[in-house]
Amino acid sequence: MAEMTTSAASPQPLRALELANRVRRARSELRTAIADGRVSAADVILICPSEISGVRIVELLASQGGWGEARSRTLLAQVAVLEDKMIASLTERERRAIASLLTRAVACAEVCSAPVP
Repeated sequence: MAEMTTSAASPQPLRALELANRVRRARSELRTAIADGRVSAADVILICPSEISGVRIVELLASQGGWGEARSRTLLAQVAVLEDKMIASLTERERRAIASLLTRAVACAEVCSAPVP
């Protein structure tokens, strides 16, 4: 009977783990940039970087400062997009509709919260 030897972990699972970690880190950094206002969620939706393709649209919208899942769901209901839809599965029409409505909502919020001179 041959003796079982423990070999070093094969490179394929290690590469998969490294890729998963890179994707998680990129998603986290992107959500932070959106929350800080350095990156527009509307632009991310239109561009759809590969790192966020598997993220639910409601999660991306909720990562904005002052937004939560309830506000995000309300916006998505206005354009008839399901909240559980992944960003990569959005059609071009849905992307443009969400980005347009989101841009208007953000602009309105900025105007409404501006200090009165």
